[in-house]
Amino acid sequence: MTMSKTRRTESRSDDAMSAIIEIQRAILVLPEVEFAQMKEWISELDWEKWDRQIQADSDEGALDFLIHEALEAKEDGALQEF
Repeated sequence: MTMSKTRRTESRSDDAMSAIIEIQRAILVLPEVEFAQMKEWISELDWEKWDRQIQADSDEGALDFLIHEALEAKEDGALQEF
C-alpha cells in the first residue's frame, strides 16, 4: 500500500470515529421519547440486516443442513410438536 493510500484510509477511519463520537454525544442528550424512537429505529434496522443475512445464507444453501437435520429427526420420531 502506498503512503498516500495509507493516509486516505487513516483519514477515513479518523472521520468515521469522529462521526461515531459525535453521534454518541448526541444520543446521550436526547429526551427519553426521542431516545426510545432512536432505539426502536436501530433495533428495526438491525433486524432487517439480520433478515437479509439469513436470506442470503438460505439462497447460498448455507442453511440446507437444517432441513436435513429436521428430516432426519422426523424420520427418527424425534420431532416435538408445540
